[in-house]
Amino acid sequence: QVQLVESGGGLVQPGGSLRLSCTASQITLDYYAIGWFRQSPCADREGISGVSSSDEETYYVDSVKGRFTISRDSAKNTVSLQMNNLQFEDTAVYYCASGPWCYKYGRPAGEHEMDYWGKGTLVNISS
Repeated sequence: QVQLVESGGGLVQPGGSLRLSCTASQITLDYYAIGWFRQSPCADREGISGVSSSDEETYYVDSVKGRFTISRDSAKNTVSLQMNNLQFEDTAVYYCASGPWCYKYGRPAGEHEMDYWGKGTLVNISS
């Protein structure tokens, strides 16, 4: 059974950093585009970052550009999201998902088109 598991969430103060990891079993993440999505209270889930299967393209939503960095570790079958300078508005449950890449738009497919999802990890920014 395919499983994606997110880890690395937690409570940090504004300006702090966290590194989220998405680790897979039963699939090789290198063969898939990977997207990071987040859902804040009372908001829709949004795609915030992604990397294509070939690693030739990455995507960041404007609100995280310059602060978040996505990367793969093929040996560990893991995709990570380094998050720096975290702000209150980054508070959300963060999910990773595998699926197709929309080369026309340079980003992961929408949430309804992604194949596999993790259960999420909570990131809470609080002073």
